[in-house]
Amino acid sequence: MNKVNIIRTIVTVILSLVILTTLQNCERDDICAESTPTTPRLLIEFYDATSPDDLKNVPRLTIYGEGLLNEPPQGSSDETIVYNSNTSSAELPLIIDAEEETVTRYILEQDTNLRLDEDTTTDSNIDIIEINYTTKFVYVSRACGYKSIFNELRVVRENDTDNWISNIEIVETIIENENTVHVRIFH
Repeated sequence: MNKVNIIRTIVTVILSLVILTTLQNCERDDICAESTPTTPRLLIEFYDATSPDDLKNVPRLTIYGEGLLNEPPQGSSDETIVYNSNTSSAELPLIIDAEEETVTRYILEQDTNLRLDEDTTTDSNIDIIEINYTTKFVYVSRACGYKSIFNELRVVRENDTDNWISNIEIVETIIENENTVHVRIFH
């Protein structure tokens, strides 16, 4: 072999080693895919109290977290989950706390009227539900981190003199995904 061929061979081997080392050290991007399951929300559906198998829209429903707002909103806002909508279902986010019992309270207002000024009267009806559960953290992946699942679900309605919610049925006591109904509310 002559010197030129030897130099070519050495350069080829060195370049091959550099490329191989570079490719071996590359890792997949740490991006959490949108299709990856994340912390689920509580899925509730509303049913007719007189015909329990039939879904029933709640007229002009507004749902917001208790303590987030002092008054029902004049327009939709970030704190409002549902605003003035005729709907038969809702997805409610739950507070994620340490792995201990946690309480999230929501105000459900039926027949929401727009409050354009302080003199406006309303015939809306407000019920408050209290959701109790324990949080468990589950490792998803390095890119996605952890998600929460909720165990030991309990939902109760605060009694008042004019409840529009007649009954609450818990369908699933563990909230692992949003593909199934967790709570049925009858009105």
